[in-house]
Amino acid sequence: MDAGGLAQRAAESIDAELEALLGISRRLHANPETAWQEHAAAALLADELEHRGFAVRRGAAGLPTAFVAEFGEGPITVGLVAEYDALPGLGHACGHNVIAAAALGAAGALAGLADELGIRIRAIGSPAEEGGGGKIPLLEAGCFDDLAFAMMIHPGPADAVYARPRAVAHFEVVYRGVGSHAGAYPHLGRNAADAFTIAQVAIGLLRQQLPDSARVHGILTEAGTAPNAIPDLARGSWYVRADTLAELDDAFERVRACFAAGAQATGCTWELVETSPRYAEFRNDDGLARLFAARAAALGRDMDVDETGPRGMATASTDMGNVSQRVRALHPYLGIDSLPAVNHQPAFATAAAAPAADRAVRDGAVLLAQTAIDAVLADTTSQED
Repeated sequence: MDAGGLAQRAAESIDAELEALLGISRRLHANPETAWQEHAAAALLADELEHRGFAVRRGAAGLPTAFVAEFGEGPITVGLVAEYDALPGLGHACGHNVIAAAALGAAGALAGLADELGIRIRAIGSPAEEGGGGKIPLLEAGCFDDLAFAMMIHPGPADAVYARPRAVAHFEVVYRGVGSHAGAYPHLGRNAADAFTIAQVAIGLLRQQLPDSARVHGILTEAGTAPNAIPDLARGSWYVRADTLAELDDAFERVRACFAAGAQATGCTWELVETSPRYAEFRNDDGLARLFAARAAALGRDMDVDETGPRGMATASTDMGNVSQRVRALHPYLGIDSLPAVNHQPAFATAAAAPAADRAVRDGAVLLAQTAIDAVLADTTSQED
């Protein structure tokens, strides 16, 4: 088969429906839904895939906002992953609207070539990437089984073919103390907010002994209601990151001890609850990366496979890392001209609906489809040899 001809047809198919794809990206952007609440987004994407002839299973893995859509009967199954959750208070400041529209465009283009390539396309709609780990129950339920590979793109401040996300644990901490009048009867109180202060000081000192790859960060979500009332309850949400799951285990236990110290010093009780399964580090497939980089060069995107990309992309985390531990996977970044804004800043949300983001939808769909074509043909040729 002529890889060049098939790749050109895929691009032409995407260009023919580009305005529709951009409309979907903008619609998702204008109506952000946070983790596990992506009901409109999941329904929109599932409807669009059904319109393109896909058989869609909604509520995959028992998750109301997940879906699996398939097209074709070939022996090789190509996986395309869509994310569509937004950030609390920030909307689509990570550009998941771009991810979803690009995956949809690639799936539609490959469907038109499925018979010639001898493939089945599986589009997987994944909720709650921003803390929740929707891909992990999908993975455990078999939704990623039997894939030749799984791919997605992600918008960022610059192009980078390699994703290098780290392992992460998400958790909440709650301290419970004793409320009292802060001026008249302070000796009767046990200050839950102070417990967090002590824990954060301990974490700050711990950072001297953590490896360079580790990250510890979090927020207080509740810590009292009045300055003259000692808080009897305080809550916070925290992340610990490390290069690998193995390194994460050690860093997590050391951070946990800091929170325990806050409770001991203040006389409060406390609990720590992990709020999602742990995300694994991402394992890149070099073969897919090189195919993607070559196709990206033809579109004017410089993705040097010998470079790691902007450092900030190495310190993020994604549940696609768990997928990559079991399936050949690719998670490149497409720049959307957002600098100085970067992911998870309000200005990045604005950039995710700008013309450069529209280009990322188009380029992302084309590159995913073309890389899939090249990878399938390369695997077929290898098997024949």
